[in-house]
Amino acid sequence: MKKILSIALASLATLGANAQSKSPQISVLSDIKFSGYVMTQFQASDQEDKESNSFNIRMVRLALDGRLMKDFYWKVQLQVNGNTSDLGSSPRMVDAFAEWQKYDAFKIKAGQFKRPFTFENPMHPVTQGFMGYSQNVSKLSGFSDRVGEHASNGRDIGVQIQGDFLKNQAGRNLLHYQVGVFNGQGTNQKDVDQRKDVIGGLWVMPVKGLRLGAFGWTGSYARKGTWTENGETKSGVRSLPMNRYAFSAEYAANDWTLRSEYIHSQGYGFAKSQTSGKVDDCNINYAAGDKADGVYALMIAPIISKKLYAKARYDLYRPRAEWSTSKTNYEIGANYWIGKNMMLAAEYVRVNDRSLAADKHNYNMVDVEFDVKF
Repeated sequence: MKKILSIALASLATLGANAQSKSPQISVLSDIKFSGYVMTQFQASDQEDKESNSFNIRMVRLALDGRLMKDFYWKVQLQVNGNTSDLGSSPRMVDAFAEWQKYDAFKIKAGQFKRPFTFENPMHPVTQGFMGYSQNVSKLSGFSDRVGEHASNGRDIGVQIQGDFLKNQAGRNLLHYQVGVFNGQGTNQKDVDQRKDVIGGLWVMPVKGLRLGAFGWTGSYARKGTWTENGETKSGVRSLPMNRYAFSAEYAANDWTLRSEYIHSQGYGFAKSQTSGKVDDCNINYAAGDKADGVYALMIAPIISKKLYAKARYDLYRPRAEWSTSKTNYEIGANYWIGKNMMLAAEYVRVNDRSLAADKHNYNMVDVEFDVKF
């Protein structure tokens, strides 16, 4: 599989190079770039009865992007680490889209790409800065989603419009909007219930580096299979409605980053995740409730500009929107950049998980990563 993916990327690069060499002034494909990153990880936990410590290849991705006929930007990205046992961890297509970018105030994107929900979701996993995306973004933006969808890295297939407008005297746009229509099934999946997700966001940028935004998401997640209801076995398509909203704030300027986001979700999830291979199990996890929420707040502060940073994050998620189910991560650490493309990151995490037995609520984690971009 990896060999096939590598050949596909090489072929695309060759086609682009040939297009440029034959007609450099009027080439259809231009500015083609090959890029990628590797994230290696060591993580240890002293959680009682689940102690662990292991090295891990967190992520390896390869990408091609460029321009098509001047006004179109395109990107193809593959995740090549993992196994072939399921949709979530096997080598797979992550991004495959094109965007018409003629006007700043009105752009159209089509294909498979990030859902336009929250500030953190579309961030690069290396520059995001911590051992992983926050819990609420992971569970409520389509990474390892609570509805039972296979791991989709915050992505889906659809069409989106977005733009920036209302420039100030300095020429900086003050408003951004984005809204898209998606299948609602995650990456590399066709629609199941013929209903579409509508996701959108709007934010203001009153000061350079500052964003204040709000997001909304309404739709469904569906499966075709069997389930038991009132002692009777049923079959067909089962669709679970989903409604979510988020409020976000971020300041990223002068080498500082401060960000916080609250997300609320309403809607039940399936009892078994699709990643576990239960693609036709349509039983609902009523015990988990139909509401969930979470909030995080983080800071990444420069110690040595562009090189060494201290970081801290408060990360809370409530899978039933109740304090008795809350899991809170208190994180501190540092990031050290070796040049522009390599980063050594380390953090300590104190975990408080109230869903566990009272004498097992608290445990510790350590995460160390070495990441390379190219």
